[in-house]
Amino acid sequence: MSPVSVISLPSDLCLPTSFIDRSGRELNPLHITIPNLGMCRKGKLMTRASMSMSLTTSVSDDAVVRRRGDFHSNLWDDDFIQSLSAPYGEPSYRERAERLIGEVKKLFNSMSEEDGELITPLDDLIQRLWMVDSVERLGIDRHFKNEIKSALDHVYSYWSEKGIGCGRESVVTDLNSTALGLRTLRLRGYDVSADVLNHFKNQSGQFACTLNQTEDQIRTVLNLYRASLIAFPGEKVMDEAETFSAKYLKEALQKIPVSSLSREIEDVLEYGWHTYLPRLEARNYMDVFGQDTENSKSYMKTEKLLELAKLEFNIFHALQKRELEYLVRWWKGSGSPQMTFCRHRHVEYYTLASCIAFEPQHSGFRLGFAKACHIITVLDDMYDTFGTLDELELFTAAIKRWDPSATECLPEYMKGVYMIVYNTVNEMSQEADKAQGRDTLNYCRQAWEEYIDAYMQEAKWIASGEVPTFEEYYENGKVSSAHRVSALQPILTTDIPFPEHVLKEVDIPSKLNDLASAILRLRGDTRCYQADRARGEEASCISCYMKDNPGTTEEDALNHINAMIRDVIKGLNWELLKPNSSVPISAKKHAFDISRAFHYGYKYRDGYTIASIETKSLVKRTVIDPVTL
Repeated sequence: MSPVSVISLPSDLCLPTSFIDRSGRELNPLHITIPNLGMCRKGKLMTRASMSMSLTTSVSDDAVVRRRGDFHSNLWDDDFIQSLSAPYGEPSYRERAERLIGEVKKLFNSMSEEDGELITPLDDLIQRLWMVDSVERLGIDRHFKNEIKSALDHVYSYWSEKGIGCGRESVVTDLNSTALGLRTLRLRGYDVSADVLNHFKNQSGQFACTLNQTEDQIRTVLNLYRASLIAFPGEKVMDEAETFSAKYLKEALQKIPVSSLSREIEDVLEYGWHTYLPRLEARNYMDVFGQDTENSKSYMKTEKLLELAKLEFNIFHALQKRELEYLVRWWKGSGSPQMTFCRHRHVEYYTLASCIAFEPQHSGFRLGFAKACHIITVLDDMYDTFGTLDELELFTAAIKRWDPSATECLPEYMKGVYMIVYNTVNEMSQEADKAQGRDTLNYCRQAWEEYIDAYMQEAKWIASGEVPTFEEYYENGKVSSAHRVSALQPILTTDIPFPEHVLKEVDIPSKLNDLASAILRLRGDTRCYQADRARGEEASCISCYMKDNPGTTEEDALNHINAMIRDVIKGLNWELLKPNSSVPISAKKHAFDISRAFHYGYKYRDGYTIASIETKSLVKRTVIDPVTL
C-alpha cells in the first residue's frame, strides 16, 4: 500500500472534511470505505497501549482509509542478536555443572542419614524443606526430582493437623516450618490443608508477632506470606495470612537496613507468585542467596547450590542465543518485516517462554510459543486497526477454507498474513504430530477458527456501536484473549504425553483453560479501558459491568474486576495443584505458566505494545545478559 496522505487524528478520531486521491480527485470521507476501527484487544495478550498513543490514517491506492497504531519498532534487530556472545556453550561448562549436580545429590542423600553431620532429628524437616525450596527458587530443581520427592515424602510423613516443627523430634510445631512446608508440599501436589495456620493465631483469632522484629521472625513472616499466595478457593485463613504478612513485611522494610533480606522481601512483595516468572526469580534470587549464611554447614550447601545455579543459567543462555538466531531467521523468512502495520515482539514472546520453560529439550515449546504469539499479534493489529470490516469478513472465511487458493479473494496485504498463519500452524502441527504420535492439525485448526470468530464478533460490536452485556462480552473475550491458541500447539510439541483424557484437563473444556483465559481478559481490560475510551471505544469489562449495573461507578467496576481476578487466580491454583488428580501437575504446568507469563506482561501496563520499559528489562535480565560467575 502506498499512502497518499497521512493525517494525525485528534482523540475523538474525527475525519477531515476531504481527502485527495492519487489522481487529484477530492474524496468525501463519507463516501470512503471506513475500516472497522475495532477496540483495543483488552485482555488479549497483544493489546494496544494502555497509555495515550498517537494514531494516523492513510488513504491507500484503492481509496481505503486505514488506521495505524503508532507502535514502536522492533527493539532487537538481527545484528544485535548475532553480536551476542555465548561462551558457556562449551562442553567444559556442562561437565562442571554435571559434577556439581552429583555433589548436590550427595547433599540431599546425606539428609537421609540418621544423625548425620548436616542434619539432626531436631532440624531434619526444616533442612529438607530449605533444600527443596532453594533448588526451586534457583531454577535447578529439574535435576533433583527423585531427591525432592524423597525429601518431601519424609516431611509429609510427620505432617499433622497442627503443622510441623523444625525436626521430627521437635516438641512443638512452629510457624516457619509449617508455612514453608505448606507452600512446598502444596506446590508438589501433596494434600495439605491451610487450616494448620489457624493454630498460630492468638486468642483474638489474629496472627500476631512480638514487637521485636528479629531476622528469624521476619523470615518466618516472609514464608507465611509466600505460603498465603498458593491459596485455593474458599480458604479464608490464607486471605488473613496474606493481609497480615504483607502489612508486617512492608513495615519491616521501613525499619531494617538494606540487605539481602530486604531485597528478598522487596522482590517477593513486588512479584508475588503468579507474576514471578521462574527464570526471573532464579536470576533475582542468585543476588541474595546465601549472603547471610554464618555457619560452615550452611555455607557449604549454599556455595554449591549457587555455583550450580549460575552455571545452569549461563549454559541455558548459550542455548537461548542459538534459538533466537533461528527465530529471527524465521521471522525474516516469513515476510513479517514487510508487515509494517503491526507490532513485532517475537523476541519478547520468546523471552516469556524461556522464563517459564528452560529445560533444554523444550526448544519446540519456546519457539512455537514465540511464533504463535507473533502471528496472533499480526492478526490483532489487522483486526483491530488496519483491516476494513468487509476485508475481515473475507479473511475469516478464508481461514475456514484452509487452502492457499483462498487468498485469491483477499487484498494483497492480507495474502501475506494468511500464508504466515497457514504455514506456521501447519508446521507446528507437524512437530506436535511427531511428539504425540497422532494427527493434531484439525483439532488445532478448530481452535484458531474459534479465535478468529471471536475477533469478528468484537469487530461487529464496534461497527454497530453495541455495548454487549458483561456476560456476553466476557465469554467472547475469553476466546479472543488468545490464551488457548498460544498454548495449545506449543505444549503438544513437548515430550509430555497428551492423550485425550489429559488434553481435556488442559485445553477445552477444562476449567484450567477457562480460568487462564479469564485472567488475560480481565487484567488486560483494567490496563487498557481508559485509553480505549479516549478513542471512542466503549466496550470493556468495566463499561459492560457498569451498563449491567446502573448507578455503579468506575471504581465499583474496577473493584469488582480485581476481586474476580483474585478469585480466578485461586481457582487456577486449585486446577493445577489439586491433590489426587488423575492428570499429573507436569502435564498442566506449561499451560498454567503461560497464564503467569501473560499476566506478567500486564503487571504495570500493556507490556506487549509498550515493550520498551519493563518488558525490555525482562529480556535483558533473563535472555541477553549472562550472570557473573
